[in-house]
Amino acid sequence: MTRIDFHTNVPDKIAYACRLLRKAYNASSSSNASSSSGAKNRIVVMTEDGAQLAALDAALWSFSDVDFLPHVHANDPLAPDTPIVLADSDSVELPPADLLVNLARRAPVQFESFPRLIEVVSTDEDDAAAGRIRFVAYKRQDFQPTHLSVGKS
Repeated sequence: MTRIDFHTNVPDKIAYACRLLRKAYNASSSSNASSSSGAKNRIVVMTEDGAQLAALDAALWSFSDVDFLPHVHANDPLAPDTPIVLADSDSVELPPADLLVNLARRAPVQFESFPRLIEVVSTDEDDAAAGRIRFVAYKRQDFQPTHLSVGKS
């Protein structure tokens, strides 16, 4: 069953996603072990739309002078071999991965094919309301989502 974690009260989803991806990528790089699912420690990020995907893509290239986070769009031919895959649509085929990070206001259709899902919810009222709806929906499906408040309340 997919482990679901909500990271809420996030002031800036793009900046937070960059830090979260750096942490997850560094943790997976240091382990050098493939998962049992064949996901090879891959991380998939689902964005709200093309604009958010473009903003995240640009931020991943520039957020740190010392860290490089290899990433491609899900429709890129290199996606099956790249550690971080970015998507903005549930209709694209996603490669196997150990972690799905959701920046969108909707639950990813394919979330149950991932061992772990992190839902990133901002301080924006509409985003927070959508996050609460997803939290309740996951509980109704017998998942046990956990909650971490990132920003100050």
